[in-house]
Amino acid sequence: MRKIYFTAISLCMYQLGLAQIPNLPTVSRPQTSSLGNHSSNDFGSIVGGRSSQRSYTPNIANRSNSTQQQQSDYGTQARSQGNAIMQDIERDMAEVQEAQFLEWIENGRSIPYNLPSLSGKAGTQAYYDAFSKLSGMDSENYSLVDVNFTVENAFYDNKRDLKGFKSGIQKTAKQLLQKMQERKQDTESNVSKNLMLFEYFSKDMNLGGTTHKAFEYDFKDYMGEKDYSKMFVSKLLKTGSGQCHSMPLLYLIIAEAMGAEAHLSLAPNHSYVRFMDDERQYRNVELTNGMFSTDTSLLESGYIKSEALQNKIYMENLTKKELLGMAYFDLARGYAKKFGYDEFVDKTIEKALELYPNGLAPNMERANVSQARFANVMKKLGINPENRQDLQRIGYFPKAVEQLNDVNQQFNKIDELGYTEMPASAYESWLASLKTEKNKQESEALAQKIHLYQMQKQKEKEQQEALRRAQEKKKKDESPKYFPIDPNKL
Repeated sequence: MRKIYFTAISLCMYQLGLAQIPNLPTVSRPQTSSLGNHSSNDFGSIVGGRSSQRSYTPNIANRSNSTQQQQSDYGTQARSQGNAIMQDIERDMAEVQEAQFLEWIENGRSIPYNLPSLSGKAGTQAYYDAFSKLSGMDSENYSLVDVNFTVENAFYDNKRDLKGFKSGIQKTAKQLLQKMQERKQDTESNVSKNLMLFEYFSKDMNLGGTTHKAFEYDFKDYMGEKDYSKMFVSKLLKTGSGQCHSMPLLYLIIAEAMGAEAHLSLAPNHSYVRFMDDERQYRNVELTNGMFSTDTSLLESGYIKSEALQNKIYMENLTKKELLGMAYFDLARGYAKKFGYDEFVDKTIEKALELYPNGLAPNMERANVSQARFANVMKKLGINPENRQDLQRIGYFPKAVEQLNDVNQQFNKIDELGYTEMPASAYESWLASLKTEKNKQESEALAQKIHLYQMQKQKEKEQQEALRRAQEKKKKDESPKYFPIDPNKL
């Protein structure tokens, strides 16, 4: 059995490298009648604590008168007695094997079948606290900045400053809205706010007298294999570089602070942002290269199967519930990266799947947990799961069979969802392909189109507002005027 490895959303999504375990064959009880060859003639040894010594004294009284026939009889007798001794030894050995075999089964059925807890490791309590905080949130109405901070803060053992993190986000949101006001852009328009956010991520701009540099893609350990903090929004804010997990999350966090609506969407090994423009069309914001991308460019990766589209695991807007489910997944991945697998990971993933049943990432992580649990039991039982013949022995342990079936079922579900493994090299090639001159031109043309349409909408809105004010003034001017009368002059 080969290990599964996720290489991240934690993300950017994770890679699965385990061939499906075959269905369990019929198990036959081991035979104990054959003990193999014995080169030693020392039959006085102790087997299993019991003496197996057999005495033999040859008849030598008439040795001088022995004949060839007597020698033959003597040889026959010796062989007969030797065979009897060998049968006794084999019987004793079989009894010992039987006892050891039954003891192995009894012990194997009484061992713990769950993963051993890692709660004794320093830092795990921060993850338990984070799980409790997420569980206390309304899945339909929560603050993404609070959710993201809770997940990342657990990795840092609850030593990060929530107030400072939130104030930084609020400051950026306020500066972007002020920038829109300076440009006389509509601060009530969802499209205008998303265009400002897109510019903030993709271009250098002056904010509050300080030059903000466009965010860059961090190609070094972008899956967080060596340093899992590479996945974090806090790392992106600190260094100005991130990847397809941290960039979309930061975009959505600032959008929330600005009162803008945008959505997280997924693709193989990837996540990106979508928002609806004024023409009621969803636009894909590709933050890894600061471009607008098309659905066609995503499909051209070659790793999106029709089943995946039918099951809506790719190229769909995640709901609030599903986005929270991904936060639970991120929490589980951070824990597994930092400490390893135990039942807390499974508990966290189960919560993720409650909110996002078809989520590919949480389903794959559940497969990781199932496999880790099965491998742990196989080690305790002394069974080599990579050896098909040795694997037959799990038939004596119903719980182990259940675990193997669970692993198989989980991988079947992943296949049914439409997953196809996208190698890291293919993902990197796909990212590079997005930067072609053709795609750049298409992105610029689309951005210009959205901008011009937005300007037209804003102009129409201003004209409507001016007309409304003119009508109100006219109505006020035409209304009868009443003058107060001084009763003393009557």
